[in-house]
Amino acid sequence: MTLFEGCATALLTPFRNGKIDYPALEKLIDFQLENGIDALVACGTTAEPATMTEEEWKENLAFVVRCARGRVPVIAGTGGNNTAEVIRKAHLAKDLGASAQLCVTPYYNKTTQDGLILHYRAIARDGALPVIVYNVPSRTGLNMLPQTLNVLADEENIIGMKEASANMAQIMEMIRLCEDRIAFYSGSDELTAPMRAVGGKGVISVTANILPKLMVDMAHARMEWAAALNLQLLPLMNALFCEVNPIPVKAAASLMGFCKNEVRLPLAPLSKEHMKLLKTEMQKAGII
Repeated sequence: MTLFEGCATALLTPFRNGKIDYPALEKLIDFQLENGIDALVACGTTAEPATMTEEEWKENLAFVVRCARGRVPVIAGTGGNNTAEVIRKAHLAKDLGASAQLCVTPYYNKTTQDGLILHYRAIARDGALPVIVYNVPSRTGLNMLPQTLNVLADEENIIGMKEASANMAQIMEMIRLCEDRIAFYSGSDELTAPMRAVGGKGVISVTANILPKLMVDMAHARMEWAAALNLQLLPLMNALFCEVNPIPVKAAASLMGFCKNEVRLPLAPLSKEHMKLLKTEMQKAGII
C-alpha cells in the first residue's frame, strides 16, 4: 500500500509557558489542511517528542487526529531505541486513530545492520500499524544501508522509507533495489525534486509548517516546475536548518504569528545572528 503521495508536514509542537499550546497547534493544522497538505506527522522528531511526557505524547497525537477529522492520514512518530517500547507506542497510536507510524532508526545504543532488520521486522510483524522507516544518520549516528532496506521491503507491513541521509547515490540504490515494494519520501526538503526524479513519492517536510502550498506544489507539479521551485526555495530551506531542527522552523512560525518562539531544553532559541538570516530569507520569499 502507498499511504500518501505528495507532501506530509512534520508538525512542530507549539509551547506556551512550558505547556503544549493547543489553540496554536489547531491554527497550524488548519493552515496545513487549507493549503492542500497530503498527510500530517504528529509527534515526529520535529515535534520534540524526546522532551514530552507520555501523557503529552498521547494528547498531542489524539488532538492532531481530531483536527484532521479523517481528511488526511495522520502518521504517528513512534520510533526509539527500545524495540518493545516502539511496539507498545504503536498500539497506543493505533488506539488514538493514527493511520501509520514513522519509526526512526535506533540511536545511541544503535545496532548492526542485522539488528536493524530484526528491530523493524519485530515492529512490522506485530502488526499494530503500517511502518514508514526513517533513516537520518546525521541525528542518530546510524545509517541504514540499501541492502538492509531491500530485505525489509519484503515485509508486508513496511510501506515506506523517509530517507534523510542526503546521499543521492545511496537513495538511488535503495530505490533501484526495492523497486515498487515500498514508497520513498524525501526526509530532506532540499532534495524533494531530485528524489521525485528518481522515483520518490513525495516528501515528509519541515518547511511545510510555514510553506505548505509551495511544498505541496513541489511534490505534485511536473518535474521541470518542481525543480525550479526547489532551487528557488533552497536558500530559505538552508536557513530553516541553520541550527538543529526544529529551532529555526519554530522561530519562523513565531514570526508568522502561529506560535511563541519556545522550545524545550536542551534546545535553545535561535541565535540572534541566525534569526537575522532567517528573517532575510523569509522576507525574500514574501512570507513576512
